[in-house]
Amino acid sequence: MQEIVGILRDCALFDGIDAAELSELLHCMDAKTAHFDRKYTILAEGSPTHTIGIVLTGAAHIVHLDCFGNRSILGHIRPGESFGEAFACAGTPALPVSVVAEEPCDVLLLRSARMLHSCESHCAFHQRLIYNLMRSLAMRSVQFHQKLYILSRRTTRDKLLAYLAAQARQAGASRFDIPFDRQALADYLQVDRSGLSVEIGRLQREGVLVSHRRHFELLGGASPLA
Repeated sequence: MQEIVGILRDCALFDGIDAAELSELLHCMDAKTAHFDRKYTILAEGSPTHTIGIVLTGAAHIVHLDCFGNRSILGHIRPGESFGEAFACAGTPALPVSVVAEEPCDVLLLRSARMLHSCESHCAFHQRLIYNLMRSLAMRSVQFHQKLYILSRRTTRDKLLAYLAAQARQAGASRFDIPFDRQALADYLQVDRSGLSVEIGRLQREGVLVSHRRHFELLGGASPLA
């Protein structure tokens, strides 16, 4: 548990809570760890919203499959980031999405009811957790609106450039790595993979960007940092 506490101290949900309090808090929330292999479904669409998860190692995707089997990636979860809290707070009876391991990962699973309601002792650190949770939800709202802006672009080219510009701003540099391979990027932007590959090739020939696998560099006027 001490190793987990070390990882969680960098997690936004536990900001301002010291190691001793965090150990007690995890016990209060009946915390459990689990390992998931790549492509394993951590939480399935339609399951009850009783669980909040925090990725400790590896990475996961929040995904949705429509009735025709088309996959959309709604989010990427890195170590120290959480999932499931928005649906738990909203009182959604069943998950409208799935959480899938994008690579082998270890996950901390918490009972949402014990996170959302202060314990009988009304500990100060539990109140801090609830405050952090609300701040985390606000940040998710910002990220959601950012993705809406990206998806509202009319063409594959414009969606791609809007996404890459956002990634460059986040990295603070014109060179950066993205968390998606080509298929996952297409699923995130909700475009056809072959069309996406064509646009990346065209933008490279035009001198707008350089790309190799998950690494990108925005050149000249294309860079939001120029």
